[in-house]
Amino acid sequence: MANIYLALGTNMGNRLANLRQAITALAPMVTVTATSSVYETAPVYVTNQPNFLNMVLAAQTTLTPDELLTYLKTLETTIGRQKTIRYGPRKIDLDILFYDQLMLETPILQIPHPRLTERAFVLAPLLEIAPDLQHPQLKKTMQTLYAALPTTDGIMHQMEIRFHF
Repeated sequence: MANIYLALGTNMGNRLANLRQAITALAPMVTVTATSSVYETAPVYVTNQPNFLNMVLAAQTTLTPDELLTYLKTLETTIGRQKTIRYGPRKIDLDILFYDQLMLETPILQIPHPRLTERAFVLAPLLEIAPDLQHPQLKKTMQTLYAALPTTDGIMHQMEIRFHF
């Protein structure tokens, strides 16, 4: 079993229901072991769109990284994600942040996620569930990476919502 961390984001429709549906749909191939709180965040990169709800979860899987990516992309489509502009609005976004301590770079998949260190909306929830998790390439903990962010702008508030499975 591989220990994995996934980021979830949504800014279309019933955002809380989208997160719940995504977490539920992960089974049986992905077993959720911990979830962060839900954070409401301002969009980045493409800012003319609704605010996001973001969270992170820890899980275990027997899928390989490539199989996991395919599985997550299939779930996104099943839940209703449609292709739009990059960083545009979406019903659900599921990203692999970490897969054990693996470092992987292929044309379609990079692990650890290449932009997680610049995203407060990923590091803040990750800090909740894995503050001592070490980035395999940078050799820094999530606590250290979060503290190094130039700002936490974009995080509007942490919602006292946790999904338990």
